[in-house]
Amino acid sequence: MRRLNLRKHCYILLWFFLALAVGAVWLLGGRQAEQALPPFLPDLQTGAAAGGKIQLEAEDMAQEKELAGVWVPYMSLDTADHTQKAFEENFQSIAREAKEMGLNALFVHVRPFSDALYPSALFPWSHLLTGEQGKNPGFDPLAFMVDCAHSLGLEFHAWINPLRVKTAETPKALAANNPYSVLQADCPYYFMEWEGGVYLDPAYPYVRSLIADGAAEIAEKYEVDGIHFDDYFYPAEDASLDSEAYALYMETVETPLPLLEWRRANISALVAEVYAKVKKARPQAVFGISPQGNIENDENMGADVQAWCASPGYVDYICPQLYYSFENEALGYAEALAQWQALPRHENLALYAGLALYKAGTDADGGTWLLSDDIIRRQIEAARASQCSGVVLYSSQYLHTEQTQAEVANLPFWENTEKEKP
Repeated sequence: MRRLNLRKHCYILLWFFLALAVGAVWLLGGRQAEQALPPFLPDLQTGAAAGGKIQLEAEDMAQEKELAGVWVPYMSLDTADHTQKAFEENFQSIAREAKEMGLNALFVHVRPFSDALYPSALFPWSHLLTGEQGKNPGFDPLAFMVDCAHSLGLEFHAWINPLRVKTAETPKALAANNPYSVLQADCPYYFMEWEGGVYLDPAYPYVRSLIADGAAEIAEKYEVDGIHFDDYFYPAEDASLDSEAYALYMETVETPLPLLEWRRANISALVAEVYAKVKKARPQAVFGISPQGNIENDENMGADVQAWCASPGYVDYICPQLYYSFENEALGYAEALAQWQALPRHENLALYAGLALYKAGTDADGGTWLLSDDIIRRQIEAARASQCSGVVLYSSQYLHTEQTQAEVANLPFWENTEKEKP
């Protein structure tokens, strides 16, 4: 109780001094705050909340060629014997397969569980490399993957899961230098727990800076073409997730935002800080997010996609996961695509369509994926017709399987290759 009261006192003092600086830059939001610093509400009136009100000129996102990408999830990078040779041969196979079928970009999972597939000063080594989180594999997987992709003429986008520390089952054990292991005893409020999983709480400036600094670390050290977030933000709508942080916020403002709006403000502050730090580290790299295809669902989990699309300073591109068949009763592909196209977008924002290759040949969406074997091709054609800048397929695991073979053979990207269709 004493610790809570002290934090509450500091929280009130923080707002007092911020009030004296009305109109100035939010310096604290972009700094590595003291560990015990409680959360504060980001400024919602600008497009760059957390990293200061810095309006960065967005890179011209007009592309000479259509982006044709594929997600490479962490599961695809795991090998049975956990050796350097196995890892490199596996990734080479993934990259070559993508190249052979005419794709031009890889979105590769490099930080799936507050861990890293590269030597990091902020996060432990991923368990995917050795079977044990924190164990040095003896080589730099990210350096190899970037070089491999670029040698084949493929873009490499470093895919980060921003909040997830662990699920109920993965990883089985956390390293001693995992943020949770380091901070949980003194700062348990930095984390949210849900259904056996652990997640970083973006309400706190320290947490947001940790994530943003991690993204900038990648952009600074590696010649990546972009930094990429997936759709995992707040794991649930339940008010118990971050009740302490929200209670502290409620006590410091006269007219507090409702819980969901406050959460969206926290995530937007995180996104803006990541954008600013990535651009500082590597101005030519793009930063984008792949939210769920249902806009209402995004907003309920803290992703204010409408603000990110409309205002510069958040993302260079948005890639909604339009994982629906045309006949999906709840939300069909054409309807979802039209909804995203209708959102106001700032001048330099690119729109990509994320497509569910993994559903091809299955009875998903009421069996509608079994109606034909050219659904993904027609979805690509619809995306092109609506002026999307490209598409991204989920995932590399389904580029060469019996289940998806017919759909893959009908994809239009083969037209750019001399390779025979499967």
